[in-house]
Amino acid sequence: MGCDSKPSLLTVYYHLLYKIYINKILTEAQLAQLYNIYMKKILPIGVQSFLSIRTEKNYYYVDKTKFVKILSDYGKYYFLSRPRRFGKSLFLDTLRQAFLGKRELFKGLYLYDNWDWDKKHPVIHISFGKGNYKTQEDLKLSIEEMFLSLQKDYSISLSYPTRKGKLEEAIRVLADKYNSPVVVLVDEYDKPILDAIDNLDNAYENREILKDFYSPLKDLDPYLKLVFLTGVSRFSKVSIFSGLNQLRDITLSKEFSTICGYTQKELETVFEDQLVEFDKDEVKNWYNGYNWLGEPVYNPFDILLLFAEKSFKPYWFETGTPSFLMRLLKNRKFYIPNLENLEVGEEMLSSIDLEKIFPENLLFQTGYLTIKGSQKRGARTVFALTYPNLEVRMSFNDSFLTYVLPDEIAVEAQSTELNLYAYLQEGNLEALRDSLKSLFASIPYDWYRKNDIDSYEGFYASVVYALFNGAGIKTIAEDTTNKGRIDLSAFVEDKIYILEFKVVDKPSDNPLKQIKEKKYYEKYLSEGKEIYIVGIEFSKEDKNIVSFCYEKVS
Repeated sequence: MGCDSKPSLLTVYYHLLYKIYINKILTEAQLAQLYNIYMKKILPIGVQSFLSIRTEKNYYYVDKTKFVKILSDYGKYYFLSRPRRFGKSLFLDTLRQAFLGKRELFKGLYLYDNWDWDKKHPVIHISFGKGNYKTQEDLKLSIEEMFLSLQKDYSISLSYPTRKGKLEEAIRVLADKYNSPVVVLVDEYDKPILDAIDNLDNAYENREILKDFYSPLKDLDPYLKLVFLTGVSRFSKVSIFSGLNQLRDITLSKEFSTICGYTQKELETVFEDQLVEFDKDEVKNWYNGYNWLGEPVYNPFDILLLFAEKSFKPYWFETGTPSFLMRLLKNRKFYIPNLENLEVGEEMLSSIDLEKIFPENLLFQTGYLTIKGSQKRGARTVFALTYPNLEVRMSFNDSFLTYVLPDEIAVEAQSTELNLYAYLQEGNLEALRDSLKSLFASIPYDWYRKNDIDSYEGFYASVVYALFNGAGIKTIAEDTTNKGRIDLSAFVEDKIYILEFKVVDKPSDNPLKQIKEKKYYEKYLSEGKEIYIVGIEFSKEDKNIVSFCYEKVS
């Protein structure tokens, strides 16, 4: 089972330094310098192996091993969904090393003194994290290669011809060989479906292959110690797991809300020496905020890259382009400002079916929206979703603009974004008006017809909203007051802007009428800041701003 005990590189290094010191090869000062060089902590960027983190170098590590014991003590079949690059693979390898009995790897961690190290289990580790599974041939070949590696690692021979037969045979053979129930870990269980989601026929085929492949798990209870599956999406249990009803979905369990990601306390203790170079509030604003009904967490990938590069950038967002999602939003004519405060029922977060994909569901599961809060309404629970942080808010809206606007307009949209903050900071609303009009005027008239944007009344407001957020301006869409809802409130330093949008056949006499009658601005009078009210009307015929009025009210 590969449970032999070998000294870590750190232990070997200590012994080497001791010998050097005893034999007077180096002075004490030189020895201290060598020690400090080695002991400098390394950021584990891209390292998904618990074994590597604990043996190769002096890596930073956030101790999540308490969850290993909880999973083992209180259940047997688990499923966890988290967005990409959130530490799922590292946690699975932590589980793997614990059940293999590699106690020396856990020295100094919670599990070291809280685990029965005499009980060891064979582990079947199935990972779809590598490779691209656009077709069923790609998936079938990958599964065959996994079985070849498994046979080699455990010196066993599998004779069953089918994929599900091989999985069942492997579990039975390993349980008998080691006289111990087997642990089955599946990493990125859904990647073969997501890789093919642009071609639904291929996605259906890959789904059926996986459904067949996972099916033995439901009838092998006596041979199994623990089954743990992770992925980005929560596809329907019926469509994927085919009767594995005992699978406990811990995605929205408060107890496991911090199983992946870094909490504020973990950030401030484990990375204390790195954090001194940054404003903690700015770090929090940029990267914290992912929430699964518990304590909010940071995406580890963002934090590690921030400390390595010493600058604030959308590191996580740039590792994946949500083109399928953007196309879905555009085709559904989704009103983008609603993403800031989206209310959905529990069924909308529970699972995805290829036959019926909802943007709200996909946005949440892929990490572009997170849970802001929840409340009971009668017998139902309603969840409020929003962007997790500044990184996602800015980058997502940038990406929306790039996708929804013609390619030749992308550069002008970026230029508009770069100037927006300055215009609002200065209170230069005429420059804002001219910039927006110029942007919409540059869109070819024929493009609207080809894209059916004529019927997308939320298009104009969505573009303005995306421009504001892409520029890093703090906004509140559908801002609630005691008189109604403001379409958009924007905040730039000592100024607050109250904006109302309308799509009209012809311009009205007073675009500010509704704002004035309902006195939306009164909500912010006590803040002592300059308040501007802005009414913007877009013409259905002209495809541009036909009325832009504003007043300063305080």
